[in-house]
Amino acid sequence: MSISIRIPDGLADRLAAEAARRGITTDSLATELLAARLPEEDALEAFIGSGASGRGNLGRNHRGIRAELTKGLAARDL
Repeated sequence: MSISIRIPDGLADRLAAEAARRGITTDSLATELLAARLPEEDALEAFIGSGASGRGNLGRNHRGIRAELTKGLAARDL
């Protein structure tokens, strides 16, 4: 299937510049970017990121947060 979209000139210029930098076509880059943003869903992917922890540092500090919440117990000990 093929579609056409209209994007603002500034964005089109950025897309073209990035495609040229990578040595690929703008169509290939647009497809890559859309596929990364709109992945095929499976049950796990649909679930990931669906909750809100209220902690902005979860990705960087997940081990420390887990230790804090589980009083340092390992997963096998829970």
